Amino acid sequence: MTEVNGRTHHYNAEATALSGHLRLPLDQLIKPQSHAILSPEGGYLSQRVGEYRIESVLAFRSAYTQVAGNRSTKPAQGWSTLVTTAIEGLNVLDIVTADRIVGQTILEHPLEGYIPAISFLGTRFENLRIAGHPVDVDLDLGFVGTKPANDAIYTRDASLVARVMSQLNRIGERHDLPPDLRERYNRLSSALGTPQEEIECSLVNRVTGAYPGLSFGHVITVPDFGTITLGKVNLKHEDYTTEAGVHKKTTVRLTMIDLHMGCLADGDVPVGTGSANGTTSP
Repeated sequence: MTEVNGRTHHYNAEATALSGHLRLPLDQLIKPQSHAILSPEGGYLSQRVGEYRIESVLAFRSAYTQVAGNRSTKPAQGWSTLVTTAIEGLNVLDIVTADRIVGQTILEHPLEGYIPAISFLGTRFENLRIAGHPVDVDLDLGFVGTKPANDAIYTRDASLVARVMSQLNRIGERHDLPPDLRERYNRLSSALGTPQEEIECSLVNRVTGAYPGLSFGHVITVPDFGTITLGKVNLKHEDYTTEAGVHKKTTVRLTMIDLHMGCLADGDVPVGTGSANGTTSP
């Protein structure tokens, strides 16, 4: 934690290269790989692992994570938090492969107020393929947008809500959307019309390619494999204080690939997950 102008900031950041639970073709809990947790005092921590393999079902060549929290060197700025996940040589059943996947979140908490600026600079997919076919990813790192004025929260920002609604509508308007996905994204869409403190969106507008299956915005369904969700962002505001009239904690979670497998394999495997928040008092 660091103190500036009578205010103290506690850092919070966590990064995991890969985790989850396989149920088929073998039942195995995947412990968090290259797991890094930042101290409330800030500083820097990195974790790196070499080759990881579960039989011929899931593997990566190497992975690393880093978390950092420091007082900004610029006089007018407050506290910076960095979360990075990187996975190299990902291979899931020879169906989902990638040379490199990098997820990066940067929060800049202000000297005055509580709501941070959010950046995803450095986030990318390198040579992502499905069944050997290249996946062209339309990545929008500025999707969340700039920090709302007057310490307002992102989830009620009209421009962001409009972008999320458009993103969800592009998924929901498809007649061939599987029923379980339709139920999920209809539920997310209906929540946008009400005051809220949590929102889900994606840094991926759409994906294209000659790979087997169907794409719905940032979601891909592959027959006999499962569902692949790319660049998922969960943004949540918490710790509302009536005295200040603001939410003191903003949590940003980025999951680069969220795998929900069913058929040849069964299991849930998030790849490249990083989250960050932090609180300043008073």
